[in-house]
Amino acid sequence: MAECTTGYLEQGFDPFMQMSTNDPATLPAASAPPQLARALGWWEATSIVIGIMIGTAIFIVPADITRSLGSRHAALAVWVVTGLLSLFGALSFAELAAMMPEAGGQYIYLREAYGPLVAYLCGWSFFIAAQTGGISVLAVGFAEYANEFLPLTPWEQKAAAAASIAVLTAVNYVGVREGGAVQSILTGIKVGAIAVLILLGYILVHGLPGGPESLPSPTGGRFAASFGVAMVGAFWAYEGWNTCTFVAGEVKHPERNVPLALIMGTVAVMISYLALNLVYYHVLPMDRIAQSPRVGADAAVRIFGHTGSYLVSLLIIISTLGSLNGSILAAPRVYYAMARDGLFFRWCARVHPRFHTPHLALIVQGVWAIAMVAAGTYEQLFTYVIFAAFVFYALTALAVVVLRRSRPNAPRPYRVFGYPYVPMIFVLGSACFLANTLWEEPVEAGCGAAMLVAGVIVYAIWKRRGAPSASADVSPPLADL
Repeated sequence: MAECTTGYLEQGFDPFMQMSTNDPATLPAASAPPQLARALGWWEATSIVIGIMIGTAIFIVPADITRSLGSRHAALAVWVVTGLLSLFGALSFAELAAMMPEAGGQYIYLREAYGPLVAYLCGWSFFIAAQTGGISVLAVGFAEYANEFLPLTPWEQKAAAAASIAVLTAVNYVGVREGGAVQSILTGIKVGAIAVLILLGYILVHGLPGGPESLPSPTGGRFAASFGVAMVGAFWAYEGWNTCTFVAGEVKHPERNVPLALIMGTVAVMISYLALNLVYYHVLPMDRIAQSPRVGADAAVRIFGHTGSYLVSLLIIISTLGSLNGSILAAPRVYYAMARDGLFFRWCARVHPRFHTPHLALIVQGVWAIAMVAAGTYEQLFTYVIFAAFVFYALTALAVVVLRRSRPNAPRPYRVFGYPYVPMIFVLGSACFLANTLWEEPVEAGCGAAMLVAGVIVYAIWKRRGAPSASADVSPPLADL
């Protein structure tokens, strides 16, 4: 890491200070290419974590988990276990984010720990399906719930989904500060509405309607397998806590604010999810929850009457837009970092001279996500890549251990609590989850693995093209690694 730090300082950049010593304001205009701006505070960073994690899943997935396990205690255990594993992952990522506060986040950590191929495969899966597919799913979800207030034909729903991607891409194009402000507002409304739903659920509803208190439950080995499959849905609900690291290069005092956002955001979501599940079990019988395609709406009807369904639909619209905006804001920073390494379209490394955003990476992402909406293939791709995503989660947490050994003297403003147990528990938990997924859902896991194999081939093509040459319209790398 001493060599890494020297590389930073030789370029006039201290990775743990907010500003470069080569401040563009102090250099001639011709020698100061536009750079990303550190404009996000701790709340904006935290709102990205919370806003992306809380989407539509918590209003739907509890039914699948209840149906699979048949017991509220087992179902709640799924949320606790997956929440703790997600928190352990966030704690591990926090050390890496404070150590390397650059745009690209997880991509950068994998590159430094394992080399460019592993990092590229992570970025490849993000662009092909994980991030762009997630954006498409969220946009379509927004259009479907908007349909309850304004009836739309199937083609109009697709148009509304595409429009939501285009509008939020435009907002984030004109500045990370503007995108962060939208994220803060949407997340604040979302968290407040969920808190009201939880509170009024206990105040207004007393006693369950008739229904069984439990359902048939798997036992022995089948219980363990069912528990693992149920974790897939819960992990989907917790998905997104890592995305905050993508924008670490634009967060003020990242050595403090990024770890704070990761930890506070993940804890807040975990508490919210447990509280919402408890409300569901408080107001609805087990069989009703297990059979419900929209358990959140059914719970709201029990609390507020028939208007409750519309209130939850409105909450889901806001929730979906918050997740959508956060994803659109953060993910292009990965493609920007890849482009600077010569592993993506070179022009995606350009920064807008006025808005200081990776504007071309934003456009590429938006076009691909809209194409996926039009083609209707996003759901399949998003399902397939979950397996691959957890491979990279585990590798990134393991990178904490790898870098502690390979770069023991590197500055670490934040050190993960409970090292090495916390990162290793996350790695082992992810490995068990992957093994269970491979056994129970081999098609989805196999497609995810095939996607990575395809990524190796594309990586070879990018390497053959060569690294990008320095140019006036591409910002210099933050580190000479």
